[in-house]
Amino acid sequence: MGRPARHDADSLLDAAVRLVGTGGPKALTVAAVAREAGGPSGSVYHRFSGHPALAAALWLRTVERFQAGFFAALAEGRPARAARHVVAWCREHPGQAAVLLYRADDFDREHWSDEERAALDAMNGRAVAAMRALGGDFDKVVLALTDLPAALVRRHLRAGHEIPARAEDLAEETAVLILETCL
Repeated sequence: MGRPARHDADSLLDAAVRLVGTGGPKALTVAAVAREAGGPSGSVYHRFSGHPALAAALWLRTVERFQAGFFAALAEGRPARAARHVVAWCREHPGQAAVLLYRADDFDREHWSDEERAALDAMNGRAVAAMRALGGDFDKVVLALTDLPAALVRRHLRAGHEIPARAEDLAEETAVLILETCL
């Protein structure tokens, strides 16, 4: 029986989150992830075929984790709760939130495999469909549920500050006001 892996995919992706949180997408290299995880580069290459696969896995895992709560909030029947989720999730997961402050293109999306790009397109498609299903002015829905809450946390996360305690309330209250005009 072989030794258990010291560096599984999740631990390597957790190391990648830490690197991106402090240095942005440019800090994400195979060698840096290996160093951060305390292992050899071979550990990374054993799990990911190279930088594009590592970057894709980081982005896709982060989006999937974020969207799980976003969709759950939408399912509550009170759409403004999704805006609250954006802020609460970012507060609870500041490293992963730092990843999402960028775009998939910042993580070498053009070099991802067809399957990885299709997975991202499907994730984005589900989010768009869920927000379109609310009806009303789609641009206002996106502004209320994602754009403004993201802007609220961005300035704090980029400055290395904690998100203010009242931020969830601000995001939800603002979303309610906007959604009242369009739903």
